[in-house]
Amino acid sequence: MHIHILGICGTFMGGLAALAREAGHQVTGCDAGVYPPMSDQLRALGIELIEGFGAEQMALKPDVFVVGNVVSRARLPDGSPKFPLMEAILDAGARYTSGPQWLAEHILRGRHVLAVAGTHGKTTTTSMLAWILEHAGLQPGFLVGGVPLNFGVSARLGSGKAFVIEADEYDTAFFDKRSKFVHYRPHTAVLNNLEFDHADIFDDLAAIERQFHHLLRTVPSTGRVVVNGVEESLARVINQGCWSEQRSFGALVSDFTAEGDASDFAVLFQGRAVARVQWGLSGQHNQLNALAAIAAAEHLGVTPAQAAAGLSEFQNVKRRMETRGKVALGGPDGQNSDMVTVYDDFAHHPTAIRTTVDGLRRQLDRAGKQEQRILAIFEPRSNTMKLGTMKAQLPWSLEGADLAFCHGGGLGWDAEAALAPMGERAQVAGDIDRLIQQVMAAVLPGDQLLCMSNGGFGGIHGKLLDALAAKAA
Repeated sequence: MHIHILGICGTFMGGLAALAREAGHQVTGCDAGVYPPMSDQLRALGIELIEGFGAEQMALKPDVFVVGNVVSRARLPDGSPKFPLMEAILDAGARYTSGPQWLAEHILRGRHVLAVAGTHGKTTTTSMLAWILEHAGLQPGFLVGGVPLNFGVSARLGSGKAFVIEADEYDTAFFDKRSKFVHYRPHTAVLNNLEFDHADIFDDLAAIERQFHHLLRTVPSTGRVVVNGVEESLARVINQGCWSEQRSFGALVSDFTAEGDASDFAVLFQGRAVARVQWGLSGQHNQLNALAAIAAAEHLGVTPAQAAAGLSEFQNVKRRMETRGKVALGGPDGQNSDMVTVYDDFAHHPTAIRTTVDGLRRQLDRAGKQEQRILAIFEPRSNTMKLGTMKAQLPWSLEGADLAFCHGGGLGWDAEAALAPMGERAQVAGDIDRLIQQVMAAVLPGDQLLCMSNGGFGGIHGKLLDALAAKAA
């Protein structure tokens, strides 16, 4: 089969392309801004990439066009279509489908699908679960919205029965406004947490809860639903009806709980210690992610002890508290305490920002480095944040940071006003260069520079390291 993918350079569609190619299909695709690293990864797989969405691509005559949710019926100011190829597909009556639908029909059918849903931690928990199953010898397939360091790729078919997928609640396509995860028909579903997000497509939290319940309706009676016992929103989802076995985690009365520090803790099942996780990750959020992954893996016969052994070798995901570099500001003979560290993290929702900052703070406290400052450098880039829906939560999300620096360019709301409660602890810049100048004026030896964005952030990590090196010299 020849498939032509519209919007191929997105994380999900790029992973789908890799799976389709591995399955033996001919794959071509197009996108606006075809650039590395995704373009290099796809071309290395023998996938032809075309820049833009021109109607001339109809000449490829694929068996089916697979349409990403970046595509719409939008018009440009001059009245011409933003996506001429899509208009040509519709005019010609050509066969087209969505990415999740194609994946469900051609990759997931016949597999034991383990779907990880939630507002936060989907990528990390999906990666943990895939690695636990791999460590247990089950050779799972997976599709993750990031790159698990244990695997080095975001997607693979796998030779085993299990397929682990990051289950996104975002809508499927312009012609299918259901959440992506409704297509996956999981046998094991993880509901990690649930908050309001995606303000561009959901009116309120109840609307998202409704989509999560649609997911529950697709889990068979022989399946398992793993649910965060702390979340009231998920309790409301479950109370709408659940027809599968349930396993809860996180709350004191849950099936799976943890006892101890997030980097070294006992795993308890119904109050009895069954395993111990000792690893390099920190933060309560990762402890909860681990419990969710352990509970899901158990559904495939992997014991908590086996799962914990796998997690001891888990290397996390790219762009999750990833250290991008260190520079000594104390001169050539500077001590280790003089090192300024630059981190890259995917956090963009206020809760995720707060969790990431707090996780770094606890990490410093455990290392006896309480005096070291955290400089939070972030951009409100997600659709929800751009709309300003959660701007009032930003001061709360940054409470654990000593200083905050916000890239406020391109927003439809006043970032300075939103951060005003932080006083002199917060600064806003309209462009990346100015933001770096602000950071360089404030940075001191030993500072931790925590960059948070769900995009490339204008290459700020490398620019900060260059500026630090110049300052040190």
